[in-house]
Amino acid sequence: MQQSPLLKAALFVLVVTVVSIGGWELYLRSHNITVDYDDAGALWSNKRAMVYEPSDKATVFIGSSRNKFDLDIATWQKLTGNHAIQLAKEGSSPLPVLDNLANDEKFKGRLIVDVTEILFFSTAPQNLAQPRICIDYFKNETPAQLFSFKVNHLLESKLVFLDKNYFSLNGLLNKLEIPDRPTVFEGPRFPIDFRRVNFERQCVMTDLFVADTNIQNKVKAVWGYLRSISNEPPANGQKLDSFMTTVKTDVAKIKARGGQVLFVRTPSSGPFLMGEKMGFPREKYFDRILAETNCPGIHFADYPAVANFQCPEFSHLKPADAIVWTTNLVNILEKEKGWTFSHQPITE
Repeated sequence: MQQSPLLKAALFVLVVTVVSIGGWELYLRSHNITVDYDDAGALWSNKRAMVYEPSDKATVFIGSSRNKFDLDIATWQKLTGNHAIQLAKEGSSPLPVLDNLANDEKFKGRLIVDVTEILFFSTAPQNLAQPRICIDYFKNETPAQLFSFKVNHLLESKLVFLDKNYFSLNGLLNKLEIPDRPTVFEGPRFPIDFRRVNFERQCVMTDLFVADTNIQNKVKAVWGYLRSISNEPPANGQKLDSFMTTVKTDVAKIKARGGQVLFVRTPSSGPFLMGEKMGFPREKYFDRILAETNCPGIHFADYPAVANFQCPEFSHLKPADAIVWTTNLVNILEKEKGWTFSHQPITE
């Protein structure tokens, strides 16, 4: 019995598709490219739904990218037996998420807030947009979206080429060196080795990035460019007072329900740290947050073991240093801040 031309064509297309996709996947893996998860609303929403775990079982982390790079979740969970729920968002203020948790009567847990001053004290729309998009997604997620997320998770965990940021059509087009026009800014273009995201939403630099100063310099150039186009001065006067009132009000709501809130100033180095010290002196910003909210805080500069990290691109820790930072963070929380952990292995 002869096969129909239509069936032959279908089989041919199937073979070509499988070979093409398989070849593309093997090519990427041969270049040591690893799995990366789409860190958009669906993944954030998946973690946001976990914040109702008992306070002795989990800790919620909010902030910007430093919390995502610097907290080594595997180390945290191994040392504490405590689930780390990562809700930080790169390039964003944590205040929308803080407010969302504060107004959620069911949240009564532990919260660690990363203070990256240039983002924490920002009202720039682009620094507030992504957290708000994620919060809206969580509030309005449909069963169809939840099912799609579970399917995507299964596929993303196995296939490198599904990296949306770099290997989708838009991702590939973004690699084109098209200069920004006066009224059009496409956003920063980070090299792929700067950030790989795992399912726990932790960001990790690759070994190549840590070793290659040329790639590091590309990220440093991004920081320089973003600084050159920023026209928002450090919050001062009435604007700063408004920030403090907002934070104080939200923190009070969480504490009134029995929750715990702690603020942390994660490490930075080089020109980035120098600029932060000049624009956001500690006593006026970080220390004032602690005084206004009556919350404990941890500032990296106070602890010799973590005070002198050299960040590869001035702003985030390499993986080895993230382990050291996380180990010291746990130690400080237990010995100085009165936090207790079960130290029991986490079972899935």
